Amino acid sequence: QLQLVESGGDLVQPGGSLRLSCAASGFTLYYYAIGWFRQAPGKERERVSCISNSGGSANYADSVKGRFTISRDNAKNTVYLQMNSLKPEDTAVYFCAAYDFYYCSGTTFKYWGQGTQVTVSS
Repeated sequence: QLQLVESGGDLVQPGGSLRLSCAASGFTLYYYAIGWFRQAPGKERERVSCISNSGGSANYADSVKGRFTISRDNAKNTVYLQMNSLKPEDTAVYFCAAYDFYYCSGTTFKYWGQGTQVTVSS
């Protein structure tokens, strides 16, 4: 029962918006920095964004900076990724992962979600 569950992925037209959610089940999300990652067919996994455990700091990949916003509501045990001005190249499976630390550093993760599909197409 210790897992992350992503939701909110959908088919959307270019320029549209989606809000992804990453909810913790069986553990307290507060203790972990949470990253959003994506992987498109035939491409390497890319970190999209990350937020520290308290929400005090966040970072974004250059490819999404200015369009995506990460946030968290620890009372709801959930992290969000607001995606605006979506482009076809944003099409991917989006995963959330809990870093094994308070901050967005390192490559060790405690938990991974199952992924949610985002498709941007006309």
